Amino acid sequence: MKVAIIGSTGQLGSDILDVFGEKALPLSHDEIEVKDIASCRRVLKNVDAVINCAAYVKVDDSEGHPEEAFMVNAVGARNVALVCNENQMKNVYISTDFVFDGNKKTPYQEDDPPNPINIYGLSKYAGEILTRNYCRSFYIIRSASLFGRKGARGKGGNFVEWMIKKASNNEIIKVVDDIVMSPTYTRDAAKMIQNIMERKLPYGIYHVTNQGCCSWLEFAKEIFEFLDIDAKLFPIKSDALNRKAKRPKFSALESTKLTSFGLRMRNWEDALEDYLIEKGYYIKTCHAEGGLDLCCLE
Repeated sequence: MKVAIIGSTGQLGSDILDVFGEKALPLSHDEIEVKDIASCRRVLKNVDAVINCAAYVKVDDSEGHPEEAFMVNAVGARNVALVCNENQMKNVYISTDFVFDGNKKTPYQEDDPPNPINIYGLSKYAGEILTRNYCRSFYIIRSASLFGRKGARGKGGNFVEWMIKKASNNEIIKVVDDIVMSPTYTRDAAKMIQNIMERKLPYGIYHVTNQGCCSWLEFAKEIFEFLDIDAKLFPIKSDALNRKAKRPKFSALESTKLTSFGLRMRNWEDALEDYLIEKGYYIKTCHAEGGLDLCCLE
């Protein structure tokens, strides 16, 4: 199965590219413009499937530039869906936990009704609707709170690296304790997307996140615990940040559908530890003879 990956240089796209290997056709923004249907028709040829990772992910900027968010996340999704349908190709659209309003107190499942509370989430939900309405063979993959080796270009890195950098600079670190989400390692998400496609699971919506959930503060504490860093970490309420865009207070995801097919993501703590090991950081929980010890992986 030959797979075109739109946004192959991004945080998730780069890991999807690695997972599919020789089967993948990498497409950067320089090679395809999803906002332009002619570009999509010209480039998306001779493949069996398209994974659309292209996204406008600047949540706060979306409030002031809704037209750009909708052009990439919605119109772009529609263009890819049309071309996939015309050429009988599978279409995979990467979506987000921000399609939910955060009022539910237990993790959102695939059949929970979306209700976005910001422009970014609304544009991604519009992309979901256009994907399923314009393409018969589609997968909508909702993921969340991604951290990967590449880092998010639109956001200048990822949360794990920001925390480590601030701690290394001996900064006072303030992290929100009232927003709960599902941290997700992009390599794990990429492997699950591959599983879904290669096992030919039924088309539809799937939640692809590491198991479990936590607040951003708890996530930061876990990072520093693994690395044995005594960081100057303090809680803060999200309202104190005065962000332009509202965030759902509880947007943890879980998948009943993956479980029904015998598939399961590992918990986020294990994923985080592997990420830190693969990045070459000191890990407090590495095992040595006689118990736990510090180690450094070159």
